[in-house]
Amino acid sequence: MRWGILGAAKIARTELAPAIQLARGAELVAIATRDAARAAPFQALVPGLRVHDSYQGLLDDPQVDAVYIPLPNHLHVEWSIKAAQAGKHVLCEKPIALQAAQIDALIETRAKTGKLIAEAFMVAHHPQWALARTLLADGAIGKLEHIEGCFTYTNRDLGNIRHSAEMGGGGLRDVGVYPCIIARMVTGAEPERLQADIRWQNGVDIFARVWADFPNFTMSFYCGMMQARRQEMVFHGQDGWINLSAPFNGPVYGDTSVEWRSDGATSIERFNNVNQYALMIEAFGDSARDGTPFACPLEMSQGNQAMIDAIFESAR
Repeated sequence: MRWGILGAAKIARTELAPAIQLARGAELVAIATRDAARAAPFQALVPGLRVHDSYQGLLDDPQVDAVYIPLPNHLHVEWSIKAAQAGKHVLCEKPIALQAAQIDALIETRAKTGKLIAEAFMVAHHPQWALARTLLADGAIGKLEHIEGCFTYTNRDLGNIRHSAEMGGGGLRDVGVYPCIIARMVTGAEPERLQADIRWQNGVDIFARVWADFPNFTMSFYCGMMQARRQEMVFHGQDGWINLSAPFNGPVYGDTSVEWRSDGATSIERFNNVNQYALMIEAFGDSARDGTPFACPLEMSQGNQAMIDAIFESAR
């Protein structure tokens, strides 16, 4: 699968471009940016990389099969639709939309074009979550009672797009989406009631605390983008617990491990050599080529955005 990237965002440079080159059956062939200096690191990674000076120019490139979209959040729906209509498969950075209702247009476009459109939740492809799901399903910790989570990082540059309300910034859309997607993905359950407390600055959420009631368990998490870096997810059952020490983007946040207490014994499995971005690219290619079910289809994304929407509504 021949990939193009719309824009030269940091995550594309540091994570996705290298992952495309590492992944089975994938090759980075083009990027769209008007800034030659921002294209240079990508060209160093891929000699001969084609550089388009407009997003539409890349979409018109017949040698591109799929596009990755790391644009500012408020542009995700627009350019995902344009890319699919141009005949490209689309992997869009999260959040793929700013409201759940906007995803209806993406689902409709997917049906009309026959192109795969999906949100780039790399965590959905990490084997540590397959293990956590299996442990829960097998009853290793008994009945699940409560989930706790956190995801924080430090971004105090007020000129950064994450601090822009107009561009759909804020901590919930950037990192709060991860505890939500994981809780829903691992348990297969949806929240019935939400309560949230949000700290705002310049129109964006910089810290949020969330409490959620699911049908058979409860959840609490906090997230923010101006705090010391930390992430963790804990699943507490009647007979044991599961702890993931770097659940979302380890080993940047430390030891990527799953530790669990079951039948009075503690076990641990580590995953520090896993590139979840490359696994996502491979899974996306398999799904686009032969219809292999993708771990995070638009319907899963829409449910996640509905949860984020409800968190905002509760806080307001």
